[in-house]
Amino acid sequence: MATSILDHIVHLTPPGTVAETANQFRQLGFNVLDGGTHADGFTANSLVILGDHVYLELISFVKPVEAYPPNSSSRRQRESRKWADKQPGWIDYAFLGNGSLTAPTRISDIINARSPSGALYLEETPGGRTRPDGEILQWVISSPSKANSILPFFCGDVTDRRLRVPTQPDSTTRHPSDARGIAHILLLTSESTFTTAFKELSAVIDVLPFSRTATEAKWHLSTLHGLHSPTLILSTPVDREQTQFVSNKSAPDIYEVGLWVGEDGEEGGVATPFAKIVWVPV
Repeated sequence: MATSILDHIVHLTPPGTVAETANQFRQLGFNVLDGGTHADGFTANSLVILGDHVYLELISFVKPVEAYPPNSSSRRQRESRKWADKQPGWIDYAFLGNGSLTAPTRISDIINARSPSGALYLEETPGGRTRPDGEILQWVISSPSKANSILPFFCGDVTDRRLRVPTQPDSTTRHPSDARGIAHILLLTSESTFTTAFKELSAVIDVLPFSRTATEAKWHLSTLHGLHSPTLILSTPVDREQTQFVSNKSAPDIYEVGLWVGEDGEEGGVATPFAKIVWVPV
């Protein structure tokens, strides 16, 4: 299967704020579905499902680190949990995996075989979540080998993806803002890390960018549904705001997410308390 199918984008907020964040996104013009609690009990989420069947995952930790007894097993697990050291905002993005835990068909095997610079992905791990209606979901995660990597992780369904990402009825993917799908993800990196990030992303996506300069590269991604494909943009900063963003980060990160909107949709951009959204006319 292709290793460039966009699955979802992750938006993190402070512990215990999933419901509050869901209401904030509703005020921005999105329909939001309750997601549930993940299998390890440390995180919960809500979903904004778009017309291209990509979704925005609104996630937070259920409790702050301090809620767990010092030196306890639960405290250590919470501290080592993925995204535990991330600041709120757009923190990660996922491509669609194949759900395999067996070599040589695992996503990690496929991508690592392409990479000229060593293993880019760790061995797969199982994951899951229980929906509010009691439905148990299962999937397989393929994570980058480097901490705070600019590379996507992969989420491959074991149970039917339609249970994880319910796109019916049609009203689920229709939004008051007229948001229809992902137009772009803008990744910002420093000049010193641009070349390495470019090579690693090219190995994952498995195609050369359709546009490339010394400071920017753009790749077409695909989705499971939709007429307009997203663009993944890797760039160095072009203005003071972007320079400040990069200087505040210890690694390359997502600066903004662009959403396709219809002719009657929103214009310009909006901001959550922690992240930037840009409306892009179809």
